[in-house]
Amino acid sequence: MSIDMAQFHQVFFEESFEGLEVMETGLMELEPGSADSETINGIFRAAHSIKGGSGTFGFKAIADFTHVMETLLDEMRDGKREVTQENTDILLRSVDCLREMLEAAQAGDEADAERVKEHQAELERELANAEGGAAPAKLEPNAETPAAPAASSRRWRIVFKPQAELFQSANDPLPLMRELRELGELELETDLSRVPDFDQLEAEDCYLQWSMTLSGDIERGQIEEVFAWVEDLCELNIEEVASATPPAAAEDASGTEMIPQRRAEDQGVKGADRRQKERRKSERRGGGGNAAQNSIRVETGKIDALINMVGELVITQSMLGLLGEKIEDRQSVTPQDIEKMLDGLMQLERNTRELQESVMQVRMMPISFTFSRFPRLVRDLSGKLGKKIELVLEGETTEVDKTVIEKIGDPMVHLVRNSLDHGIEMPEERLAAGKPENGTILLNAYHQGGNIVIEIKDDGRGMDKDKLLGKAIERGLVGEDDVLSDQQIYELIFMPGFSTAEVVSDVSGRGVGMDVVRRNIQELGGSVEIDSELGVGTTITIRLPLTLAILDGQTVRVGGENYIIPIISIVESLQVKPEMVSRVGGQGETFKLREEYIPIIKLHEVFGLEDSERVALEDGLLVVVEADGEHVGLFVDDLLGQQQVVIKSLEANYKKIEGFSGATILGDGSVALILDMPGILKINKNLQQRQERAA
Repeated sequence: MSIDMAQFHQVFFEESFEGLEVMETGLMELEPGSADSETINGIFRAAHSIKGGSGTFGFKAIADFTHVMETLLDEMRDGKREVTQENTDILLRSVDCLREMLEAAQAGDEADAERVKEHQAELERELANAEGGAAPAKLEPNAETPAAPAASSRRWRIVFKPQAELFQSANDPLPLMRELRELGELELETDLSRVPDFDQLEAEDCYLQWSMTLSGDIERGQIEEVFAWVEDLCELNIEEVASATPPAAAEDASGTEMIPQRRAEDQGVKGADRRQKERRKSERRGGGGNAAQNSIRVETGKIDALINMVGELVITQSMLGLLGEKIEDRQSVTPQDIEKMLDGLMQLERNTRELQESVMQVRMMPISFTFSRFPRLVRDLSGKLGKKIELVLEGETTEVDKTVIEKIGDPMVHLVRNSLDHGIEMPEERLAAGKPENGTILLNAYHQGGNIVIEIKDDGRGMDKDKLLGKAIERGLVGEDDVLSDQQIYELIFMPGFSTAEVVSDVSGRGVGMDVVRRNIQELGGSVEIDSELGVGTTITIRLPLTLAILDGQTVRVGGENYIIPIISIVESLQVKPEMVSRVGGQGETFKLREEYIPIIKLHEVFGLEDSERVALEDGLLVVVEADGEHVGLFVDDLLGQQQVVIKSLEANYKKIEGFSGATILGDGSVALILDMPGILKINKNLQQRQERAA
């Protein structure tokens, strides 16, 4: 019975992508001319693991590509090749190519063959570079490794006894044998003594063991490296035996020719590859497969906490169940029973709250998963722009919801690219301004209340308010007589089509992106602020909820309906006196709050509710909220209280509706819609324009 290796693919891809991060981080740390063997060894081990895993699961193209990378790294590790900026850049580009190959394999697609060929040729050219080291013999797939000269030939006796659970850990001995054949000439004997009777066979256990003789110019460390992946899953004995001239016909002691056996194995591998491709095609047709699965690694401590909470819930449910049976059988219920039931309900509430917190902790991941992409980005772009920039990372262990981690990456990339291009000056400009020629970009993350705060700070030229305002007036985005605060001027960069770049480049300057950045952050329930000082630098602050599954909200009533306003958007709530209200031409009603005129949005008009209890402003309440960098007052009938609500997607369960970010189910079973502040502003603006046209 064969094992379906596809069930282990997801773990392989997760570990491979982690290996790529290790490789990229290590390569970034290498300095030209350095001999940091520990770092190079870490990079080599990550490449070797990816190569071994891809060979095990039949991803031959990935294994072949990684083998060439591994060869170059091996020469750097052994000191045969000096670490240079050029070969580090080549390896970084190869990591990018390998990532694309893995992503294609995960999705069940074919990688870009021309791109792979181009990068592999680049690696081979570097290997052939006489200055860097001697060029190794290029091995064609399935080709025999040339035998080492007899004078330097060594013979090794290898006994390999895998544990029974070898297959269950997604390992396969066959790729190990293939790697040994790449080192030299291999003679192989299979020991079947551990194979039990048929009725005692376990399909997923390994019963075979092997004795091997390996001949060639081979060091012990090379053999140990082959078995590094399974060293904890086997008994391994490696001994050097007396050298002997390799047999010309490559026969074993019994006279059996070894080449036909290898061909049979290769045919088996090709057959497995073919079956794997057919399976992937079938999965694509049927919409199955592992490619679309998402997973998350969880500490065992968090799992233990969940199990404990579930145990407490079971105990509480059992107690309440007994009391329920007593009531159902119409038995006499004593005051003590009522007290026990109330205590049980309180315990149930407490356990549920703790279980909720424990479940949310399972989804929490350190922000370092997002930060890790930026050292490479800063390195590449600073070199391209001719700038000297140091990236400082702080608060990398700050935890945030997995969904936030996945969605905040792209907006942050755009903001960091802007700091690189617009913020940090050229070295000569910095020196002329009395600054060090090396600029600094700081990424910092920390918790504040129920939110996570991410800061992107640079010590560059800062923002020129006059230039920003002039561009905005020139483009008709604001009027010449408009009076704007510093914060409102900085907010102009988030307007669609706004850019201050003098030259359009592939880094920035087309005026697209910053409005998308803010919209994406707002879709996560967050906000973005800018603080800048000319000649000193700029700080961009992003505030996000810790999780997108649960929201702290204020329940309000408008007409006969209940709505939820996110607490993060609320500034304050108040009753309005008639003398505070005034009407501004083209802007509707406003009220004055601490020297600021705030527009009023009547939610019953926006939603078209005719049964509002309070139409006059003095009869209702105003909830002052912040949206798109400005304050507005939402006119509601009543405030009903604050609570945590579980967010349900409108788009997934019904359809996307402007002005609402989701829905929730309240304690009484009714549905309440969650307000999206930017969407409400947009609806109100359209409503005012229609009213003006009608007038």
